[in-house]
Amino acid sequence: MNGVDLYSEIAGEGEPVLLLHGGFCSLESLRAQSDALVPDHRVYAFERPGHGRSADIEGDYAYDRMLADTVAWLDAVGLESAHVVGYSDGAIIGLLLALDHPERVRSLTAISANLDPSAFESDGALTANESEPEPKPDVERRHYERLSPDGPGHADAVLGKLFRLWTTQPHIDPKELGRITAPTLVMSADRDTIPPGHSLLIALSIPGAQLCVVPGTTHHLVAEKPAVVSALIRDFVTAAATRNRAPRSAPS
Repeated sequence: MNGVDLYSEIAGEGEPVLLLHGGFCSLESLRAQSDALVPDHRVYAFERPGHGRSADIEGDYAYDRMLADTVAWLDAVGLESAHVVGYSDGAIIGLLLALDHPERVRSLTAISANLDPSAFESDGALTANESEPEPKPDVERRHYERLSPDGPGHADAVLGKLFRLWTTQPHIDPKELGRITAPTLVMSADRDTIPPGHSLLIALSIPGAQLCVVPGTTHHLVAEKPAVVSALIRDFVTAAATRNRAPRSAPS
């Protein structure tokens, strides 16, 4: 796909759900959510270049390239539209997908997304010496070292490219979010690196969006409270699917 082989998984039957993992994460980071959805949904997921079991690419990362790769992957597997569940970087991609390709998004769950790098700065999430977001916990590095075809020594190169991405992108105007038509759930943690006010801004900018702040969690909420997060996603996707199938009233 686009000249790059990406590791992917497809399992289950039912309404299609697309999982988009976070930065320096593999699909293992969303394993609990995938397992919760598979009994009633057909779950699609892939690992972006430099993540999990997908080899890295030359050059720096950019969200527009990630969006293009996502659309190309959807085309490659013949998936016209899906309920999109994105976490962190995956949530940013989900927002961009809903903006630029609304026909591909049946509903959107955006977990710990940010619209610009200042969201990190306002919460003190940049390190004093490096001026970069703090890295993911050691569990993600262990997954990387175990799974990456580039070898464990390449992890620092991937983190370097991610730090440059996180401190320069994205740049999404909140006013643009008003164009999103898909049912949307904005989720974050009460101790997230993304301040609750920023998540509230995203939710208020999307027509009809719901906001959920998971208590007692950090940016790693999908791992810290997997059952809670998974239940919230399942309930939202089920409600969105039911609403999409409901016949519309004839105009009076």
